Amino acid sequence: MSQSPSLLRACQVTKRYPGTVALDAVDFELRRGEVHVLIGENGAGKSTLVKLLAGVEQPTMGHLELEGREIRLGSTRDAAAAGIGMIYQELSLFPNLSVVENIFMACERTRGGVIDRKSEEGIARGLMKKLEQDIDVHTLVGDLPLGCQQIVEICRALARNVRVLLMDEPTSALSPNEIAVLFRVIRELKAAGVGIVYISHKLEELMEIGDRVTVLRDGRLVESAAIAEVDVAWIIDRMTDRRWAASAQHAECAGDAEVLRVEHLSVPGRVHDVSLSVCAGELVGVYGLMGAGRTELLEVLAGNRAGSGGRISLAGRSLEHLSVRERIAAGLALVPEDRQAAGLIPTFSVGRNMTLASLSAHSSHGLLRRTEEAASASRMIAQLRIKTTGQDQPITSLSGGNQQKAVISKYLLTKPRVLLMDEPSRGVDVGARAEIFEIARKLAAEGVAILFASSDLHEVLTLADRVLVMARGRLSASFERSELNEQNLMAAACAKPENLHVNAQ
Repeated sequence: MSQSPSLLRACQVTKRYPGTVALDAVDFELRRGEVHVLIGENGAGKSTLVKLLAGVEQPTMGHLELEGREIRLGSTRDAAAAGIGMIYQELSLFPNLSVVENIFMACERTRGGVIDRKSEEGIARGLMKKLEQDIDVHTLVGDLPLGCQQIVEICRALARNVRVLLMDEPTSALSPNEIAVLFRVIRELKAAGVGIVYISHKLEELMEIGDRVTVLRDGRLVESAAIAEVDVAWIIDRMTDRRWAASAQHAECAGDAEVLRVEHLSVPGRVHDVSLSVCAGELVGVYGLMGAGRTELLEVLAGNRAGSGGRISLAGRSLEHLSVRERIAAGLALVPEDRQAAGLIPTFSVGRNMTLASLSAHSSHGLLRRTEEAASASRMIAQLRIKTTGQDQPITSLSGGNQQKAVISKYLLTKPRVLLMDEPSRGVDVGARAEIFEIARKLAAEGVAILFASSDLHEVLTLADRVLVMARGRLSASFERSELNEQNLMAAACAKPENLHVNAQ
Protein backbone atom coordinates (compact mmCIF):
# COMPACT_ATOMS: atom_id res chain seq x y z
CA MET A 1 0.00 0.00 0.00
CA SER A 2 1.39 3.43 -0.96
CA GLN A 3 2.11 5.88 1.82
CA SER A 4 -0.35 8.77 2.18
CA PRO A 5 1.10 12.23 1.43
CA SER A 6 2.29 14.40 4.30
CA LEU A 7 -0.35 16.86 5.50
CA LEU A 8 1.07 18.63 8.56
CA ARG A 9 4.61 18.50 9.96
CA ALA A 10 6.41 19.89 12.97
CA CYS A 11 10.12 20.23 12.19
CA GLN A 12 12.58 20.29 15.11
CA VAL A 13 10.14 22.32 17.22
CA THR A 14 11.27 23.50 20.65
CA LYS A 15 9.08 25.28 23.17
CA ARG A 16 10.59 26.91 26.24
CA TYR A 17 8.76 28.44 29.19
CA PRO A 18 10.43 30.20 32.13
CA GLY A 19 12.25 27.48 34.04
CA THR A 20 11.28 24.57 31.79
CA VAL A 21 11.68 23.12 28.29
CA ALA A 22 8.28 21.68 27.32
CA LEU A 23 9.43 20.44 23.89
CA ASP A 24 13.00 19.77 22.79
CA ALA A 25 13.65 19.54 19.01
CA VAL A 26 10.64 17.33 18.25
CA ASP A 27 9.77 16.09 14.75
CA PHE A 28 6.18 15.03 14.06
CA GLU A 29 4.31 14.19 10.85
CA LEU A 30 0.60 13.79 10.16
CA ARG A 31 -0.45 12.18 6.89
CA ARG A 32 -3.65 12.65 4.97
CA GLY A 33 -6.46 10.28 6.03
CA GLU A 34 -4.76 8.85 9.12
CA VAL A 35 -5.19 8.89 12.89
CA HIS A 36 -1.80 9.63 14.43
CA VAL A 37 -1.82 8.85 18.13
CA LEU A 38 0.29 11.09 20.36
CA ILE A 39 1.06 9.56 23.73
CA GLY A 40 3.21 10.11 26.81
CA GLU A 41 2.96 10.61 30.56
CA ASN A 42 1.62 13.86 31.98
CA GLY A 43 4.16 16.60 31.33
CA ALA A 44 5.66 14.71 28.36
CA GLY A 45 4.78 17.57 26.00
CA LYS A 46 1.73 16.19 24.16
CA SER A 47 -0.62 19.07 24.86
CA THR A 48 2.16 21.60 24.18
CA LEU A 49 2.83 20.09 20.74
CA VAL A 50 -0.87 20.09 19.90
CA LYS A 51 -1.15 23.73 21.01
CA LEU A 52 1.65 24.62 18.57
CA LEU A 53 -0.20 22.81 15.78
CA ALA A 54 -3.42 24.66 16.72
CA GLY A 55 -1.84 28.13 16.84
CA VAL A 56 -2.48 28.49 20.58
CA GLU A 57 1.28 28.71 21.20
CA GLN A 58 4.21 29.44 18.90
CA PRO A 59 7.47 27.47 18.85
CA THR A 60 10.61 28.98 20.37
CA MET A 61 12.61 27.23 17.64
CA GLY A 62 11.74 25.12 14.61
CA HIS A 63 8.81 25.51 12.22
CA LEU A 64 5.59 23.95 10.90
CA GLU A 65 4.77 22.81 7.37
CA LEU A 66 1.35 22.34 5.78
CA GLU A 67 1.37 20.20 2.64
CA GLY A 68 5.08 20.84 2.21
CA ARG A 69 5.02 24.61 2.64
CA GLU A 70 6.27 26.37 5.76
CA ILE A 71 3.52 28.15 7.69
CA ARG A 72 3.40 30.38 10.75
CA LEU A 73 0.35 30.02 12.99
CA GLY A 74 0.27 33.16 15.10
CA SER A 75 -3.18 32.44 16.51
CA THR A 76 -6.04 29.96 16.51
CA ARG A 77 -7.65 32.15 13.83
CA ASP A 78 -4.64 31.49 11.58
CA ALA A 79 -4.97 27.76 12.25
CA ALA A 80 -8.71 27.80 11.48
CA ALA A 81 -8.02 29.64 8.21
CA ALA A 82 -5.53 26.87 7.34
CA GLY A 83 -8.19 24.22 8.02
CA ILE A 84 -6.90 23.09 11.42
CA GLY A 85 -9.47 22.43 14.17
CA MET A 86 -9.02 21.52 17.84
CA ILE A 87 -11.00 19.64 20.49
CA TYR A 88 -9.53 20.61 23.85
CA GLN A 89 -9.03 18.41 26.93
CA GLU A 90 -10.27 21.24 29.14
CA LEU A 91 -13.53 22.31 27.51
CA SER A 92 -13.47 25.76 25.90
CA LEU A 93 -17.22 26.39 25.95
CA PHE A 94 -19.27 29.36 27.14
CA PRO A 95 -21.69 28.12 29.83
CA ASN A 96 -24.06 31.09 29.51
CA LEU A 97 -24.58 30.56 25.77
CA SER A 98 -26.72 27.96 24.03
CA VAL A 99 -25.45 24.81 22.33
CA VAL A 100 -25.88 26.28 18.84
CA GLU A 101 -24.20 29.56 19.84
CA ASN A 102 -21.21 27.63 21.17
CA ILE A 103 -20.93 25.45 18.07
CA PHE A 104 -20.73 28.47 15.75
CA MET A 105 -18.78 30.84 18.00
CA ALA A 106 -16.30 32.77 15.81
CA CYS A 107 -17.51 30.99 12.65
CA GLU A 108 -21.09 32.25 12.40
CA ARG A 109 -23.16 31.51 9.30
CA THR A 110 -24.40 34.77 7.80
CA ARG A 111 -26.84 35.88 5.13
CA GLY A 112 -26.82 39.48 3.99
CA GLY A 113 -24.45 40.41 6.81
CA VAL A 114 -26.80 39.00 9.47
CA ILE A 115 -26.29 35.77 11.44
CA ASP A 116 -28.40 33.04 9.84
CA ARG A 117 -29.56 31.35 13.03
CA LYS A 118 -31.99 29.06 11.20
CA SER A 119 -29.16 27.66 9.09
CA GLU A 120 -26.95 27.23 12.17
CA GLU A 121 -29.70 25.40 14.05
CA GLY A 122 -30.20 23.03 11.13
CA ILE A 123 -26.48 22.24 10.92
CA ALA A 124 -26.25 21.82 14.71
CA ARG A 125 -29.18 19.37 14.72
CA GLY A 126 -27.54 17.47 11.87
CA LEU A 127 -24.31 17.16 13.84
CA MET A 128 -26.21 15.92 16.89
CA LYS A 129 -27.96 13.35 14.71
CA LYS A 130 -24.62 12.27 13.26
CA LEU A 131 -23.34 11.72 16.80
CA GLU A 132 -26.63 10.00 17.77
CA GLN A 133 -27.39 12.58 20.47
CA ASP A 134 -30.73 14.01 21.55
CA ILE A 135 -29.47 17.36 22.87
CA ASP A 136 -31.67 20.42 22.38
CA VAL A 137 -29.52 22.97 20.53
CA HIS A 138 -31.21 25.83 22.43
CA THR A 139 -30.13 24.51 25.86
CA LEU A 140 -27.58 26.57 27.77
CA VAL A 141 -24.28 24.67 27.81
CA GLY A 142 -23.89 25.35 31.53
CA ASP A 143 -27.06 23.33 32.18
CA LEU A 144 -25.66 20.21 30.46
CA PRO A 145 -23.76 17.42 32.24
CA LEU A 146 -20.06 17.15 31.47
CA GLY A 147 -20.44 14.34 28.94
CA CYS A 148 -22.95 16.33 26.89
CA GLN A 149 -20.64 19.35 27.00
CA GLN A 150 -17.93 17.12 25.52
CA ILE A 151 -20.32 16.27 22.67
CA VAL A 152 -20.87 20.00 22.03
CA GLU A 153 -17.09 20.53 21.90
CA ILE A 154 -16.81 17.78 19.29
CA CYS A 155 -19.67 19.28 17.23
CA ARG A 156 -17.94 22.64 17.38
CA ALA A 157 -14.86 21.20 15.66
CA LEU A 158 -16.85 19.18 13.11
CA ALA A 159 -18.84 22.28 12.08
CA ARG A 160 -15.69 23.89 10.72
CA ASN A 161 -15.08 21.36 7.91
CA VAL A 162 -11.42 20.95 8.86
CA ARG A 163 -8.71 19.03 7.03
CA VAL A 164 -6.64 18.59 10.20
CA LEU A 165 -8.42 17.73 13.47
CA LEU A 166 -6.53 17.78 16.77
CA MET A 167 -8.26 15.79 19.52
CA ASP A 168 -6.98 16.09 23.11
CA GLU A 169 -8.72 13.50 25.35
CA PRO A 170 -12.01 13.68 23.37
CA THR A 171 -13.58 10.67 25.13
CA SER A 172 -12.70 11.50 28.74
CA ALA A 173 -16.34 12.20 29.67
CA LEU A 174 -18.10 9.93 27.14
CA SER A 175 -19.91 6.63 27.68
CA PRO A 176 -18.84 3.48 25.78
CA ASN A 177 -21.73 3.89 23.33
CA GLU A 178 -20.80 7.52 22.66
CA ILE A 179 -17.17 6.53 22.13
CA ALA A 180 -18.26 3.95 19.55
CA VAL A 181 -20.24 6.62 17.68
CA LEU A 182 -17.30 9.05 17.80
CA PHE A 183 -15.01 6.37 16.38
CA ARG A 184 -17.45 5.85 13.50
CA VAL A 185 -17.32 9.58 12.76
CA ILE A 186 -13.51 9.53 12.94
CA ARG A 187 -13.39 6.72 10.37
CA GLU A 188 -15.68 8.75 8.09
CA LEU A 189 -13.36 11.75 8.43
CA LYS A 190 -10.36 9.54 7.60
CA ALA A 191 -12.10 8.29 4.48
CA ALA A 192 -12.61 11.92 3.43
CA GLY A 193 -8.86 12.57 3.74
CA VAL A 194 -8.89 14.41 7.08
CA GLY A 195 -5.76 13.92 9.17
CA ILE A 196 -6.38 13.43 12.89
CA VAL A 197 -3.97 13.85 15.81
CA TYR A 198 -5.40 11.89 18.74
CA ILE A 199 -4.32 12.17 22.39
CA SER A 200 -5.73 9.78 24.98
CA HIS A 201 -4.54 7.85 28.02
CA LYS A 202 -6.92 4.97 27.25
CA LEU A 203 -4.47 2.61 25.60
CA GLU A 204 -7.00 0.06 24.36
CA GLU A 205 -8.82 2.96 22.67
CA LEU A 206 -5.64 4.06 20.92
CA MET A 207 -4.94 0.57 19.64
CA GLU A 208 -8.44 0.45 18.14
CA ILE A 209 -8.59 3.82 16.39
CA GLY A 210 -4.94 4.68 15.63
CA ASP A 211 -2.88 4.13 12.48
CA ARG A 212 0.46 5.40 13.81
CA VAL A 213 1.77 6.28 17.25
CA THR A 214 4.39 8.76 18.44
CA VAL A 215 5.66 8.54 22.02
CA LEU A 216 6.96 11.62 23.86
CA ARG A 217 8.84 11.60 27.16
CA ASP A 218 10.07 14.65 29.06
CA GLY A 219 9.52 16.87 26.02
CA ARG A 220 11.51 14.67 23.63
CA LEU A 221 10.55 12.32 20.82
CA VAL A 222 11.11 8.70 21.87
CA GLU A 223 9.86 6.74 18.86
CA SER A 224 7.19 6.61 16.13
CA ALA A 225 5.72 3.39 14.72
CA ALA A 226 2.73 1.89 12.95
CA ILE A 227 0.04 0.79 15.42
CA ALA A 228 -0.13 -2.60 13.67
CA GLU A 229 3.50 -3.23 14.66
CA VAL A 230 3.22 -2.48 18.41
CA ASP A 231 1.27 -3.54 21.49
CA VAL A 232 0.29 -1.92 24.80
CA ALA A 233 3.44 -3.11 26.59
CA TRP A 234 5.61 -1.53 23.83
CA ILE A 235 3.86 1.81 24.30
CA ILE A 236 4.13 1.81 28.10
CA ASP A 237 7.80 0.77 28.05
CA ARG A 238 8.60 3.82 25.93
CA MET A 239 6.31 6.18 27.83
CA THR A 240 7.74 5.40 31.24
CA ASP A 241 11.26 4.13 30.52
CA ARG A 242 10.48 1.22 32.82
CA ARG A 243 9.01 -2.25 32.39
CA TRP A 244 5.25 -2.50 32.55
CA ALA A 245 3.55 -4.74 35.08
CA ALA A 246 0.40 -6.10 33.46
CA SER A 247 -1.69 -5.51 36.55
CA ALA A 248 -1.11 -4.04 39.97
CA GLN A 249 -1.19 -6.09 43.13
CA HIS A 250 -4.58 -5.94 44.79
CA ALA A 251 -4.68 -5.88 48.56
CA GLU A 252 -7.44 -7.67 50.39
CA CYS A 253 -9.98 -5.37 51.99
CA ALA A 254 -9.17 -4.77 55.63
CA GLY A 255 -12.45 -3.06 56.40
CA ASP A 256 -14.61 -4.33 59.24
CA ALA A 257 -16.09 -1.22 60.89
CA GLU A 258 -18.81 0.64 59.02
CA VAL A 259 -17.88 4.32 58.58
CA LEU A 260 -20.27 5.66 55.92
CA ARG A 261 -23.93 4.67 55.83
CA VAL A 262 -26.49 5.94 53.31
CA GLU A 263 -30.18 5.09 53.57
CA HIS A 264 -32.89 5.74 50.96
CA LEU A 265 -31.11 8.74 49.45
CA SER A 266 -32.75 10.56 46.53
CA VAL A 267 -32.06 13.56 44.28
CA PRO A 268 -35.05 14.73 42.21
CA GLY A 269 -34.77 13.35 38.69
CA ARG A 270 -31.23 12.04 39.26
CA VAL A 271 -30.90 9.54 42.13
CA HIS A 272 -33.68 7.28 43.41
CA ASP A 273 -33.77 5.52 46.79
CA VAL A 274 -30.08 4.58 47.08
CA SER A 275 -28.82 2.76 50.17
CA LEU A 276 -25.20 1.72 50.70
CA SER A 277 -22.42 1.45 53.27
CA VAL A 278 -18.62 1.63 53.22
CA CYS A 279 -16.31 0.19 55.88
CA ALA A 280 -13.01 1.51 57.16
CA GLY A 281 -10.20 0.43 54.84
CA GLU A 282 -12.57 -0.46 52.01
CA LEU A 283 -12.32 0.72 48.38
CA VAL A 284 -15.84 0.74 46.91
CA GLY A 285 -16.38 1.65 43.26
CA VAL A 286 -19.58 3.07 41.82
CA TYR A 287 -19.77 2.17 38.13
CA GLY A 288 -22.30 3.36 35.58
CA LEU A 289 -22.73 4.88 32.16
CA MET A 290 -23.18 8.62 31.59
CA GLY A 291 -26.42 9.83 33.17
CA ALA A 292 -26.57 6.92 35.63
CA GLY A 293 -26.40 9.28 38.62
CA ARG A 294 -22.85 8.54 39.83
CA THR A 295 -21.73 12.15 40.06
CA GLU A 296 -25.01 13.33 41.57
CA LEU A 297 -24.78 10.65 44.28
CA LEU A 298 -21.31 11.78 45.35
CA GLU A 299 -22.27 15.45 45.18
CA VAL A 300 -25.23 15.00 47.54
CA LEU A 301 -23.06 12.97 49.93
CA ALA A 302 -20.51 15.81 49.98
CA GLY A 303 -23.16 18.51 50.42
CA ASN A 304 -22.64 20.08 46.99
CA ARG A 305 -26.16 19.13 45.89
CA ALA A 306 -29.44 19.02 47.81
CA GLY A 307 -31.17 15.70 48.33
CA SER A 308 -34.91 15.19 48.69
CA GLY A 309 -34.83 12.56 51.39
CA GLY A 310 -32.79 9.88 53.04
CA ARG A 311 -30.09 9.71 55.68
CA ILE A 312 -26.29 10.07 55.51
CA SER A 313 -24.20 9.16 58.53
CA LEU A 314 -20.46 9.05 59.24
CA ALA A 315 -19.56 6.79 62.15
CA GLY A 316 -23.11 7.21 63.43
CA ARG A 317 -23.20 11.00 63.09
CA SER A 318 -25.93 12.43 60.86
CA LEU A 319 -24.52 14.57 58.03
CA GLU A 320 -27.47 15.51 55.83
CA HIS A 321 -28.03 18.89 57.49
CA LEU A 322 -24.34 19.89 57.49
CA SER A 323 -22.67 22.25 55.00
CA VAL A 324 -19.79 21.19 52.71
CA ARG A 325 -17.27 22.75 55.11
CA GLU A 326 -18.85 21.04 58.11
CA ARG A 327 -18.78 17.67 56.34
CA ILE A 328 -15.09 18.15 55.54
CA ALA A 329 -14.45 18.97 59.20
CA ALA A 330 -16.38 15.82 60.16
CA GLY A 331 -14.08 13.75 57.95
CA LEU A 332 -15.83 13.47 54.56
CA ALA A 333 -14.33 15.09 51.44
CA LEU A 334 -14.98 14.90 47.68
CA VAL A 335 -12.41 15.00 44.88
CA PRO A 336 -14.69 16.41 42.13
CA GLU A 337 -15.08 15.21 38.56
CA ASP A 338 -14.33 18.58 36.93
CA ARG A 339 -11.06 19.83 38.40
CA GLN A 340 -11.19 23.13 36.49
CA ALA A 341 -14.69 24.16 37.57
CA ALA A 342 -14.81 22.69 41.08
CA GLY A 343 -11.34 21.65 42.21
CA LEU A 344 -8.94 24.49 41.46
CA ILE A 345 -8.67 28.27 41.54
CA PRO A 346 -6.73 29.08 38.35
CA THR A 347 -5.27 32.36 39.63
CA PHE A 348 -3.71 30.67 42.68
CA SER A 349 -0.39 28.87 42.97
CA VAL A 350 0.11 25.11 43.21
CA GLY A 351 0.73 25.28 46.96
CA ARG A 352 -2.19 27.54 47.80
CA ASN A 353 -4.59 25.35 45.79
CA MET A 354 -3.40 22.35 47.80
CA THR A 355 -4.02 23.93 51.20
CA LEU A 356 -7.33 25.72 50.49
CA ALA A 357 -9.50 23.07 52.12
CA SER A 358 -7.29 22.78 55.22
CA LEU A 359 -6.45 26.42 56.02
CA SER A 360 -8.02 26.14 59.47
CA ALA A 361 -5.54 23.38 60.32
CA HIS A 362 -2.70 25.72 59.35
CA SER A 363 -4.00 28.73 61.30
CA SER A 364 -3.94 30.03 64.88
CA HIS A 365 -6.18 32.83 66.16
CA GLY A 366 -7.13 33.74 62.60
CA LEU A 367 -3.51 33.97 61.39
CA LEU A 368 -2.12 31.60 58.76
CA ARG A 369 1.03 29.72 59.76
CA ARG A 370 2.70 30.06 56.36
CA THR A 371 5.76 27.95 57.16
CA GLU A 372 3.56 25.04 58.19
CA GLU A 373 1.32 25.57 55.14
CA ALA A 374 4.35 25.49 52.83
CA ALA A 375 5.66 22.34 54.52
CA SER A 376 2.32 20.58 53.97
CA ALA A 377 2.30 21.54 50.28
CA SER A 378 5.91 20.38 49.83
CA ARG A 379 5.11 17.06 51.48
CA MET A 380 2.18 16.44 49.12
CA ILE A 381 4.23 17.44 46.05
CA ALA A 382 6.81 14.82 47.01
CA GLN A 383 4.29 12.16 48.05
CA LEU A 384 2.21 12.40 44.86
CA ARG A 385 5.25 13.03 42.62
CA ILE A 386 3.80 16.21 41.18
CA LYS A 387 5.96 17.64 38.41
CA THR A 388 6.43 21.30 39.29
CA THR A 389 9.26 23.81 39.61
CA GLY A 390 7.94 24.68 43.07
CA GLN A 391 4.78 25.28 45.04
CA ASP A 392 4.71 28.94 43.96
CA GLN A 393 4.30 27.92 40.30
CA PRO A 394 0.88 28.87 38.81
CA ILE A 395 -1.48 25.89 38.90
CA THR A 396 -2.51 26.54 35.29
CA SER A 397 1.05 25.86 34.09
CA LEU A 398 0.88 22.21 35.21
CA SER A 399 -0.23 19.41 32.92
CA GLY A 400 -3.75 18.05 33.36
CA GLY A 401 -2.55 15.02 35.28
CA ASN A 402 -0.43 17.04 37.68
CA GLN A 403 -3.37 19.39 38.25
CA GLN A 404 -5.46 16.32 39.14
CA LYS A 405 -2.85 15.22 41.67
CA ALA A 406 -2.91 18.71 43.18
CA VAL A 407 -6.70 18.43 43.66
CA ILE A 408 -6.29 15.05 45.35
CA SER A 409 -3.60 16.58 47.60
CA LYS A 410 -6.01 19.35 48.56
CA TYR A 411 -8.45 16.87 50.08
CA LEU A 412 -5.86 14.50 51.52
CA LEU A 413 -4.65 17.41 53.66
CA THR A 414 -8.10 17.51 55.32
CA LYS A 415 -7.30 14.03 56.76
CA PRO A 416 -10.60 12.45 55.69
CA ARG A 417 -12.15 9.37 57.28
CA VAL A 418 -14.23 8.96 54.10
CA LEU A 419 -12.80 10.08 50.76
CA LEU A 420 -15.17 10.42 47.81
CA MET A 421 -13.51 10.48 44.38
CA ASP A 422 -15.38 11.24 41.14
CA GLU A 423 -13.49 9.96 38.06
CA PRO A 424 -10.17 10.09 39.95
CA SER A 425 -7.99 9.35 36.92
CA ARG A 426 -9.83 11.36 34.27
CA GLY A 427 -7.24 12.85 31.91
CA VAL A 428 -4.36 11.15 33.73
CA ASP A 429 -1.65 9.07 32.03
CA VAL A 430 -0.77 5.45 32.77
CA GLY A 431 2.04 6.24 35.20
CA ALA A 432 0.05 8.86 37.11
CA ARG A 433 -2.97 6.56 37.23
CA ALA A 434 -0.88 3.83 38.83
CA GLU A 435 0.38 6.35 41.38
CA ILE A 436 -3.18 7.49 42.20
CA PHE A 437 -4.22 3.85 42.64
CA GLU A 438 -1.21 3.32 44.92
CA ILE A 439 -2.20 6.36 47.00
CA ALA A 440 -5.79 5.11 47.28
CA ARG A 441 -4.64 1.66 48.43
CA LYS A 442 -2.27 3.20 50.97
CA LEU A 443 -5.09 5.34 52.37
CA ALA A 444 -7.33 2.28 52.59
CA ALA A 445 -4.58 0.37 54.39
CA GLU A 446 -4.50 3.22 56.92
CA GLY A 447 -8.24 2.80 57.52
CA VAL A 448 -9.72 5.47 55.23
CA ALA A 449 -13.03 4.46 53.63
CA ILE A 450 -12.99 5.29 49.91
CA LEU A 451 -16.04 5.55 47.66
CA PHE A 452 -15.12 6.38 44.06
CA ALA A 453 -17.27 6.81 40.96
CA SER A 454 -15.96 5.86 37.53
CA SER A 455 -17.13 5.17 34.00
CA ASP A 456 -13.84 3.35 33.29
CA LEU A 457 -14.20 -0.42 33.52
CA HIS A 458 -10.45 -0.99 33.84
CA GLU A 459 -10.22 1.47 36.73
CA VAL A 460 -13.08 -0.16 38.61
CA LEU A 461 -11.82 -3.70 38.03
CA THR A 462 -8.29 -2.77 39.09
CA LEU A 463 -8.97 -0.67 42.16
CA ALA A 464 -12.22 -1.74 43.83
CA ASP A 465 -12.75 -4.23 46.65
CA ARG A 466 -16.46 -4.08 45.90
CA VAL A 467 -18.45 -2.45 43.08
CA LEU A 468 -21.92 -0.91 43.11
CA VAL A 469 -23.47 -0.41 39.67
CA MET A 470 -25.91 2.40 38.92
CA ALA A 471 -28.38 2.65 36.05
CA ARG A 472 -31.03 5.33 35.56
CA GLY A 473 -30.33 6.79 38.99
CA ARG A 474 -30.76 3.53 40.90
CA LEU A 475 -28.45 0.81 42.17
CA SER A 476 -28.80 -2.14 39.80
CA ALA A 477 -26.20 -4.53 41.26
CA SER A 478 -23.52 -5.04 43.89
CA PHE A 479 -20.46 -7.23 43.23
CA GLU A 480 -17.79 -8.55 45.57
CA ARG A 481 -14.21 -8.69 44.31
CA SER A 482 -14.47 -12.36 43.34
CA GLU A 483 -17.52 -11.64 41.15
CA LEU A 484 -16.03 -8.77 39.15
CA ASN A 485 -15.71 -8.97 35.38
CA GLU A 486 -16.51 -6.69 32.45
CA GLN A 487 -19.57 -8.66 31.40
CA ASN A 488 -21.24 -8.47 34.83
CA LEU A 489 -20.60 -4.75 35.19
CA MET A 490 -21.78 -3.82 31.70
CA ALA A 491 -24.91 -5.97 31.97
CA ALA A 492 -25.82 -4.29 35.27
CA ALA A 493 -25.08 -0.82 33.85
CA CYS A 494 -27.55 -1.50 31.02
CA ALA A 495 -30.18 -3.10 33.29
CA LYS A 496 -33.86 -2.70 32.50
CA PRO A 497 -35.94 -0.46 34.80
CA GLU A 498 -37.76 -3.39 36.42
CA ASN A 499 -34.41 -4.80 37.65
CA LEU A 500 -33.24 -1.64 39.43
CA HIS A 501 -33.85 -2.49 43.08
CA VAL A 502 -30.66 -3.24 45.02
CA ASN A 503 -29.75 -2.58 48.65
CA ALA A 504 -25.96 -2.33 49.01
CA GLN A 505 -25.71 -1.95 52.79
